[in-house]
Amino acid sequence: MPSIRKNRPWRLPESAATPEAVHLGRRRFLKAAGLGALGTLIGGAGCGDPGGGPTRAGAGLSPFPRAWTGRYPAPRNEAYTLDRPLTGEAVAGRYNNFYEFTTVKERVAELASRFPFHPWTVDVSGRVRRPAVFDIDRLVVSMPLEERLYRHRCVEAWAMAVPWTGFPFKALLDLVEPLGSARYVRLVSFHRPELAPGQARQPWYPWPYYEALTLAEASHELTLLATGVYGHPLPMQHGAPIRLVVPWKYGFKSIKSIVRIELTERKPATFWNDVAPLEYGFEADVDPSVPHPRWSQARERLIGTDLVVPTLPYNGYAELLAGLTS
Repeated sequence: MPSIRKNRPWRLPESAATPEAVHLGRRRFLKAAGLGALGTLIGGAGCGDPGGGPTRAGAGLSPFPRAWTGRYPAPRNEAYTLDRPLTGEAVAGRYNNFYEFTTVKERVAELASRFPFHPWTVDVSGRVRRPAVFDIDRLVVSMPLEERLYRHRCVEAWAMAVPWTGFPFKALLDLVEPLGSARYVRLVSFHRPELAPGQARQPWYPWPYYEALTLAEASHELTLLATGVYGHPLPMQHGAPIRLVVPWKYGFKSIKSIVRIELTERKPATFWNDVAPLEYGFEADVDPSVPHPRWSQARERLIGTDLVVPTLPYNGYAELLAGLTS
C-alpha cells in the first residue's frame, strides 16, 4: 500500500517561500521568453592542489587543498551549546537555499558541486585604515579556527542545528582597523552566471547577492566567518569557501561565498529588502511574535525530523546579545 504524506500546515510550497512580487514577475517573464603578513596580497595564492585534497562522498563536497587538512576538525568551543541534537550532515547538505544555483533546495548540492572555488580572495575596503585582499588559504591556515554548535533558523520557518568551523568576524576586522566613521559592514557574494545557473536563469534578481550588518553586530562574539562544517571544509552548497554565520538572525542574513567586504558610514541596501521590502527587513532578527506577511514565525520545523518546536526570541541567543539589541 503506498504511503500517504499529509500536507502539514507548517510545510511551505516553494512559491510561498519566494517573495510574492518576485514569484509573479518570474511567471510573467517565463511566459514572454554572475596587513600585515596575513593575506595582504593576492599574489602567490597558495591554493595548493585543488584536485589533491581530501574528499567526502555523499554530501556534495569538492576536493580541498592539502594545506587545509591540518585545520579540520578544529577544537570545539564549549561555550556554545544546543538545546537539540545536531542535524544530520547528509540532511543539512541536501536541503539548502542558494538561489545562485537553483530555487529547488534538494538540487543545490548537485549543481553547486561543479562550481570552482579555488583560487578565492576576499577584498576588504571602505572605512578602514588598512584595506587588504585576503587569500582564503592564508585565512584558513592563519586564523584561530574553532568549532561552534549553532542553531540556524530560516525565514521560511524551518531550522537546523549545525557545527560550524570558523573564526570571529572581529578577528578579520581587527586586521583592517575600522575607522571611527565606520558604522556598517556590507558583504557581497560572487557573480558568475556562466557557472551558476540560477544567476543566468533568474535575471530579475539584482545579482550578486549582498547583505549588511551594523559594525557592532559584525564585531559581536557570536558573529562567525565560517570556512568549515561537520569537521571539514565547507562544501559549496553551504557557501564555500567562506560565509557569514549570524545565528540570532534569519538565515538569509548569513551570506554565502563572500568575495567583498566594505565598511561604510551610511546604512547599505540589502538584497531581500530591495527585492521585497514589505517582507524582509534590514535587521531580520528572529522574532516569533512578528509573523512574516504570509506565514507565522511562532514555530519552526526541525528538518530531518517530524518535530515542530516553538521559535525562541533571537533564536535562543537573547542573553548573549545584552547591550546589542536594546
